[in-house]
Amino acid sequence: MIRLTDIAKYYTNGSVTTHVLRKINLDFAEGEFVSIMGPSGAGKSTLLNIIGMLDSPSEGRQEFFGEPVHDLSERKRAGLYKEHIGFIFQSYHLIDELTVYENLETPLLYRKVKSGERKSIVCDTLDRFRIVGKKDLFPSQLSGGQQQLVGVARAIIGSPNLLLADEPTGNLHSEHGQEIMELFTRLNKEGTTIIQATHSESNATYGQRTIRLKDGWVESDDRVTTPEPNQSRRQ
Repeated sequence: MIRLTDIAKYYTNGSVTTHVLRKINLDFAEGEFVSIMGPSGAGKSTLLNIIGMLDSPSEGRQEFFGEPVHDLSERKRAGLYKEHIGFIFQSYHLIDELTVYENLETPLLYRKVKSGERKSIVCDTLDRFRIVGKKDLFPSQLSGGQQQLVGVARAIIGSPNLLLADEPTGNLHSEHGQEIMELFTRLNKEGTTIIQATHSESNATYGQRTIRLKDGWVESDDRVTTPEPNQSRRQ
């Protein structure tokens, strides 16, 4: 599904070069649930942005469903993003001028979903996330946790093939955070590929693979052994 080959990201200011990612070589298969971990500044968010085609690497090759992303026009990359990817941003990225309802509707408009179906999907999503009472409010009228819930709802509303999540539960209290992770588990079982960047060891246990970054390098890439049917996933 995704192949990253010798991906590097750096910024040059005069004679000073700051490296964010260094020689990243990773493959992600359809149906995986992957956690990317590491300290602040390790490159987690940058890696997610490159995978999601929101940023371009300084060096290297990137393939998405066989398409050479590094050779595609910005318009083509944007088209792939709208068709296949849902993104939960750490800083929400809700559209300030739109209500909660309109923010949720936007990805469906991009996909040209018909009006009646759009309304049904948005109403079901509002109910699922228990934010029906917030549908006519603007992002500035919501708390940080409420904005995060809307951001999660917006990312999954179009049933993306790939869900990218940057600290998806960072601003939620523990009950809501657990609900979101259990939702991710259900989506993954239904076929959605999920890649999350997280500081939470608990959140990472929901996936089957954990990649750890340090100073822009891949420090480790570990897969979880699937437990026997009569064993709990987490002991």
